[in-house]
Amino acid sequence: MILDLSIRLRELRVSKHLRQEQVAKMIGVTKSTISAYENDLRQPSFEVLLKFANLYCVSTDYLLGRTDTVSIDLTYLTAAEATLVTELVASMSVRNRRLAQYDDESVYDDEE
Repeated sequence: MILDLSIRLRELRVSKHLRQEQVAKMIGVTKSTISAYENDLRQPSFEVLLKFANLYCVSTDYLLGRTDTVSIDLTYLTAAEATLVTELVASMSVRNRRLAQYDDESVYDDEE
């Protein structure tokens, strides 16, 4: 079984504030089938895997655990909107790196 798949399917559904029934209806399966996927009792077909990827805007490689990179689909954004999103992500990344460095440094300060 592909353990990352069941975990990622559940995490993605929860992050989108969706119920299993809603996801089932969106991709054309039953609620019990979604439950089986999320509990690693069943594996989705190739077609269903693609539907999950499209629904959650992630790659099949991400779903299968081959990569931890989650991409953002900017397809329906204008060039200006895409630029704003890209700049926001870059800004947040810089801020988070600084916070992580600060956290690492404060751990060393505690040891002195």
